[in-house]
Amino acid sequence: MATERYSPEAGGLFVRSWGALYLRGLLAIVLGLLILRRPTVTLRLFVLWFAFYAIFEGLFSLFAAVSGWRHRQDRWLLLLETVIGFGIGIVTLRSPGITGLVLLFFIAAWALATGVLRIFEAVRFPREVSGGPWLAIGGVASIVFALMVMLRPLAGALALAKLIGIYALFLGVTELIAAFRLHRSAQYIGSPRAGGRPPLPRAA
Repeated sequence: MATERYSPEAGGLFVRSWGALYLRGLLAIVLGLLILRRPTVTLRLFVLWFAFYAIFEGLFSLFAAVSGWRHRQDRWLLLLETVIGFGIGIVTLRSPGITGLVLLFFIAAWALATGVLRIFEAVRFPREVSGGPWLAIGGVASIVFALMVMLRPLAGALALAKLIGIYALFLGVTELIAAFRLHRSAQYIGSPRAGGRPPLPRAA
């Protein structure tokens, strides 16, 4: 005999994919630390860092969408994040002669788009699930960062690198906190105290 834990519909797509959000947060923190430790890194290396980060985040969003595929109302948000991450990352990699100004535009466009989507994701969180406010904070931070870069694209390279590093760290921390809260919500929703059903037996 094997057991299957019942996951109430109230948990939704985001509770089931908290692990993907956790990995996204870790990746953002690693990127932020790399940039802050080497703010004078060459443009080509910085392009590679950003492109791979955007693609990997798209992969994590795709994994989250597929793992919660039965939640039809919410998966389109993560699929949009997947398209944006893949699109920006691949375009960046296929532009070997990219200038610093164009790279900043790509980063700002990615941050703005994903920031708006994160806010939409947070709004879609059911009441039984915590973590939404932290996802929204990360979304607001992304939008503010994008606007700052767009309004001052010709600021000093070192200052912009530090700004990007700080933004990546902050975004990573908000996603880690949101992931931990989602994990706690998943455990609570499935517990008898919350009205969740016990594990259901099924044939092995």
